[in-house]
Amino acid sequence: MLVPAPDPRAVREASLEELTQLGLPLPPSQFPLVWEPGDEIELRPLREIEARIAVLHLILARCFGMPPQAAMSWLLNSHLVEMVTPPEWEFVMGGKGDHRSFVLHHDALFSLCWVLGLTKQLDPTVPVDEHLVERMPNIAAGESFAHWRSRILAAPQHPADVAALLDLHYCLDWAYLELEEAGRPVPGLVDANAIGQRRWALEWAVMLRGPYHDEPPGWEEVDLST
Repeated sequence: MLVPAPDPRAVREASLEELTQLGLPLPPSQFPLVWEPGDEIELRPLREIEARIAVLHLILARCFGMPPQAAMSWLLNSHLVEMVTPPEWEFVMGGKGDHRSFVLHHDALFSLCWVLGLTKQLDPTVPVDEHLVERMPNIAAGESFAHWRSRILAAPQHPADVAALLDLHYCLDWAYLELEEAGRPVPGLVDANAIGQRRWALEWAVMLRGPYHDEPPGWEEVDLST
């Protein structure tokens, strides 16, 4: 559903107000907007987001001991092999790559679950919902991707609400990195890595349409450098 993007300046004002309430440093005045007036926004297709959630959940299962052949069997039975990125494939099949970076995807997974209405909030001061695993595919029991999709009955957030949270996490990412560099404590139980992962997921989930936007990036192509 392609819809007009909300006023980026009003959204940014709300984001900065939330940073102020959290006692966080504010980004400089020239900090760029995520989108421009007149742009349009939409979420990635539902099945694509659900597939990304399932793949991330599988990767986390591998991080905590799931055998590679069992992982491969589940991906094949669920017809999700094509949704696995090359770095993810090397990790799933051979354990290659930065194990810690894959574990951090827990917060990206949480963020995508909020996008689909599988968790009620994405509070920057609160860690991942401990009951989230109950809403994930029961891979150990052999639950298929198709059965999981029919069980969860996803209710995606409105694209404008997801875009607003993206802008907030864009600002939060900057602020948390500033705190980390200064050796100052963060306001809650979520660190800079977790905020970055949540932003990664939102950057991927929201597709921005306008004269200054390229085609939406693939999962591994999301740019978090600014």
